[in-house]
Amino acid sequence: MYLNCHTYYSLRFGTFPVAELCKLANQKGAAKLAVTDINTSTACLEFLKIAKDFGIEPLVGIDFRDGAQQQYVGIAQNNEGYRQLNEHLSNHLHTSKNFDDRAPLLPDCFVIYPLEKVISAKKRDFKENELIGVSIESLRKLKFSAYKELKNKLVVLQTVTFRNKRDFNAHRLLRAIDNNMLLSKLPETEQGSYSHRMPELSELEQEFEDFPHILDNTKVLMDSCQVNFKFSKLENRNLQVAGNSLEEDADEIRRLCYDKLPEKYPKADETVYKRVEKELNTIIRLKFVSYFLINLEIVNYAKKNHYPFVGRGSGANSIVAYILGITNVDPIELDLYFERFINPNRSSPPDFDIDFSWKDRNDVTRHIFDTYENTALMGTYVTFKRRAVARELGKVFGLPKENIDKLSQGFFNYQELDHLEKLVLQYSQLIAGFPNYLSVHSGGILILDDSVHNYAGTFLPPKGFRTIQIDMNIAEDVGIHKFDILAQRGLSKITDAIELIKRNQPEAKLENIENIDAFKKDPEINALLKVGDCMGVFYVESPAMRGLLTKLQTDNYLNLVAASSVIRPGISSAGMKEEFIRRHRFPELQQNAHPVLLDIMPDTYGVMVYQEDVMKVAYHFAGLNLDDADVLRRGMSGKKTSKGQMEKIEETFRRNCKEKGYQDQLTDEVWEQISSFAGYAFPKGHSASYAVESYQSLYLKRYFPLEFMVAAINNGGGFYRLETYIQEIRRCGGRVHAPCINKSDHPNTIYGKDIYLGLGYIRELEAKTIRHILENRQFFGEFQSLDDFIDRVPISIEQLSLLLKINAFRFTGYNKHHLLWKAYFKLNHSAKRSGQAVLFKPPHRDFELPEFEFSRISEAYDQMELLGFPLCSHFELLKEPPESALLAKDLKKHIGKEVKIYGNLVNYKKNPTSNGKYMFFGTFYDQQGGIFDIVLFPQVARHYDYFNYGIYACYGTVTEDLGHLCIDIKWLKRQATHTDPRLVNSSHKVKLPA
Repeated sequence: MYLNCHTYYSLRFGTFPVAELCKLANQKGAAKLAVTDINTSTACLEFLKIAKDFGIEPLVGIDFRDGAQQQYVGIAQNNEGYRQLNEHLSNHLHTSKNFDDRAPLLPDCFVIYPLEKVISAKKRDFKENELIGVSIESLRKLKFSAYKELKNKLVVLQTVTFRNKRDFNAHRLLRAIDNNMLLSKLPETEQGSYSHRMPELSELEQEFEDFPHILDNTKVLMDSCQVNFKFSKLENRNLQVAGNSLEEDADEIRRLCYDKLPEKYPKADETVYKRVEKELNTIIRLKFVSYFLINLEIVNYAKKNHYPFVGRGSGANSIVAYILGITNVDPIELDLYFERFINPNRSSPPDFDIDFSWKDRNDVTRHIFDTYENTALMGTYVTFKRRAVARELGKVFGLPKENIDKLSQGFFNYQELDHLEKLVLQYSQLIAGFPNYLSVHSGGILILDDSVHNYAGTFLPPKGFRTIQIDMNIAEDVGIHKFDILAQRGLSKITDAIELIKRNQPEAKLENIENIDAFKKDPEINALLKVGDCMGVFYVESPAMRGLLTKLQTDNYLNLVAASSVIRPGISSAGMKEEFIRRHRFPELQQNAHPVLLDIMPDTYGVMVYQEDVMKVAYHFAGLNLDDADVLRRGMSGKKTSKGQMEKIEETFRRNCKEKGYQDQLTDEVWEQISSFAGYAFPKGHSASYAVESYQSLYLKRYFPLEFMVAAINNGGGFYRLETYIQEIRRCGGRVHAPCINKSDHPNTIYGKDIYLGLGYIRELEAKTIRHILENRQFFGEFQSLDDFIDRVPISIEQLSLLLKINAFRFTGYNKHHLLWKAYFKLNHSAKRSGQAVLFKPPHRDFELPEFEFSRISEAYDQMELLGFPLCSHFELLKEPPESALLAKDLKKHIGKEVKIYGNLVNYKKNPTSNGKYMFFGTFYDQQGGIFDIVLFPQVARHYDYFNYGIYACYGTVTEDLGHLCIDIKWLKRQATHTDPRLVNSSHKVKLPA
């Protein structure tokens, strides 16, 4: 009897999840009901899947509304009707149009118009599948309406949005948030009625006892609707490529594989051929051929357009993927087994993650949409977070900003809060976790063998690619597997660096960037790894990674692969990282490993490092079968498992270990290693793929450091602030200059060893101003003077003053203060300019101006204002010179001694300890750009809550751990710098005219 039920996927309207709706229906005695969320079908698939667990026969549909105003409700009679509803919804969401008063022809659906809507529109003619919905509230209107005579058209339409008063209050708050208004100002037309609750079924039947035909009509409708999905089936497993049959696709992948095999394995042995056959047979039998061929087509498009890419994730475990060129990691070399990627006993689909440059990903996505008809981006729901919802509710209740900040940040004593503040916290807890809005998944793309609208509606985000209204969890439940097309900036650094090298050093000998084997064997490149000289290098530039590489003395590819996984928190938290380092540096300690574990994992010295190691240990050490071993691995990595499944596997694990004669202590230790991974370990193939990209970046950093670092900052830098990369450029011999009208582009440019910062870095300089400058310079050549610039470029005095303050006209030879005065006289006192090029240049007057004093401190503060950092050394800004000349390179002479060293803060991290305290790790560079690290243990860290960036005197003891030096800090003191002289009145300063 309930044909209009909402869940919290009716965004900023509904108040509970699908499961809670099912529980409510059970309580009210309903055996059938329809989920019809507002302008979305997100909840439908989840409802169809779980309804049977609650003994409910599910109906699905959509409540079509313009804002909060209901137009009609559509109920799907069958799967075709569900598709029709989704198509109708999507057409409107894509164009942002309102719904018409009349629904279009939806032959496999029931369309129900609320009685109030019918009465106001004086609607008389109804199609066969169109009905009039009557609620308990509208019954009294029906009694006095001519529509009561249309007995065969009347059905119950009792809207269900709330369970109780609390839900209703939450709903009103959500509506106020959605309308961005105070709760007291929320109009009734923008909210539901408190009567929109689910009455007992018996109560509902009693209300309609004078209209038994309405109840009968509703039962007939509900009995005639059935939408089915086979949730255990892989819905898009039978994709066919280019119209081929499955058999033709199978022949194609086999042919391609054997044609390309000699390229990757010129001396292939029996091991390679057996592995290829094993994989091909499994891929074909499980009907994953098209998945491989589609990914191959995508990467071939990228190769054709010279787009760099990295195929990573567990897909790197496949020799077929390696031979075809989808991945670039050799699974034979790294002993990667295929079962980690596709296990014949697993129902879940394979998972390729393909990274493209952030600049190229959009075009690759467009190509996929152009090539495959039934395509959509994966949606993802952004939920209300506790702090954010507290802030939103504070606004709704009209609280002052300081009160909102207090509640949002959590700095309050609950007993001291007033009534409204307590209400904010109460409803924040209720609303937190609700879906807030639908966004786009970071990389998931669905390619289906039939219409996307078979599953859900779609909307059109700003990038213009239709996006489905379900997230990856719902898609996985229904059996749709996605293609992961991801973006990263590391690949752009590589391609941009190569372009810069070709322009800046056209005579340079540049290796093929795909020649990974040569890079792996290059001692110069490996030497960078050994000392952690990796700033700007993808994935290995952080202080923690730099320290790890130094401790490991990493000097080869396989060791870097291990380091990429060892750094993960799950391994570190169990102490496995330190044990791995010790066993690597001191081979005699490898005998500490249990012989069985050492035999299972000889390359990592008996220490679990990769996700695959869980399966290895579970299978070889504990005797689990491969099915259970893979479930254990999936559970460890945060994937969903059946209820109680992990507990049963742990019980079997421990029982088997006991039967094998292992001591309980060893069993506990191994299980702790497994459980501590907690989703943080990498697949080995994933680490290997990242290591390949790291080697490509390392090659460029070693042989072309300036071009590489310019490419790095042009692509957003990385782990550190821009200023740190500027310092690294100087360390590599580069000369960094402020933006220049004649030398700078929008990004940074390089000429020999001179790097000119881009015009895009100047704060508040408008994009159109930059465009005008660059276009004019391109067509008419460099600017000859300030007057020439003013004649050629339409610009306001405010925009020009930014360029002058950053000294972008220094090529003229005039002091920038002189030019500022000149600009103010010329632009402030001239007629408004049209922006059109002038036919004849007007004469320019010169002015007698006083001499202006140049101050390096003022220059630095101008740069900090406009760029965010000075181009001089921060040490030049100190009020007092450093008392110590100790440098980072000297620390190795002072191990075990107390030292004072001055450093500019690069980065710091606050880490909690197991006893509820915290400690700090920091990275600094010294007066010559050398890097050093510090640590503040809890007894010292308690005196510091946070750090401001600047120069510090660091006093402490130099410690050494396997070659990595660090200072155990006793105290820190931030050093005073010169105040901004621009703010101080003095006799030689000249105030600019207003």
